Amino acid sequence: MSLRVIFMGTPDFAVPTLTEIIGQGHEVVSCYTRAPAQAGRGLELKPSPVHKAAERFGIPVFTPSTLKTPDVAEQIASHDADVAVVVAYGMILPQAILDLPELGCLNLHASLLPRWRGAAPIQRAVMAGDAESGVCVMKMEAGLDTGPVGMVERLEIGPDMTSGELHDQLAPLGADLMVRALAALGRGGLRFTPQPEEGVTYAAKIGNAEAKLNWARPARQVHDLVRGLAPFPGAFAEIDLGKGPERLKILRTALAGGAAEPGMLLDDEGTVACAEGAVKLLQVQRAGGRPVSGAEFLRGARLAAGVML
Repeated sequence: MSLRVIFMGTPDFAVPTLTEIIGQGHEVVSCYTRAPAQAGRGLELKPSPVHKAAERFGIPVFTPSTLKTPDVAEQIASHDADVAVVVAYGMILPQAILDLPELGCLNLHASLLPRWRGAAPIQRAVMAGDAESGVCVMKMEAGLDTGPVGMVERLEIGPDMTSGELHDQLAPLGADLMVRALAALGRGGLRFTPQPEEGVTYAAKIGNAEAKLNWARPARQVHDLVRGLAPFPGAFAEIDLGKGPERLKILRTALAGGAAEPGMLLDDEGTVACAEGAVKLLQVQRAGGRPVSGAEFLRGARLAAGVML
């Protein structure tokens, strides 16, 4: 059964779902996304990935700054949609909007709810060292990611997987899950199960202070922080190369052996001591520079074993 769909989403993660919904023959009658934001050196307004994708498909795009006004509610009601699909939209839907589509509002969330409700579920799962993640199709309600779950797909998180790699695997997995959920919804076969009260965690936005590495933590925690923040915003260490402290972004690490005072460079390959064990710097980047291996950075910076990072 073909459905009339309002699509609400913003980042790259949401684009595969929009594309798959259209590919399965549903009619996307409108697309709501965040307004174009200034980007680049010229601070030009840049439309969101979903905005650009919707325009390619000829779908009307709307970018309201709030959904809480009667005018926006009337506009959404005028689309006469069967269902709204929400994927990383970035705005809270008030109850007045949630009540409009006849079949409700479905949200694709990138975690195994109720774990990692909120804004940064992919990064938080990797940062916490979780062994698995996944995607859920949830019926939205007023609470933050509290609605009942209709479908779930699980995915293993490898011990060296970055949040960027997890993102790229979850996006198509979620797109497939959502179109299967819409198919079930259209024939009246999508059943929802309330989320358990136990196991609730919240995936708060990543703060800048969290990105600074603390070598006084166990190597596993340092490694998980690096991969959880890669490729964006990137974990960093502060290092003095003769002109005062500067940030060195740490893009990829590996667990390594060795013991010394936390933060001490153990060899010319980029192995750094932690509170327990050590990590090897596989890829780093200075401000304004290109990503290089840890060994290449050390040669260029003329740093030797025994230096404190």
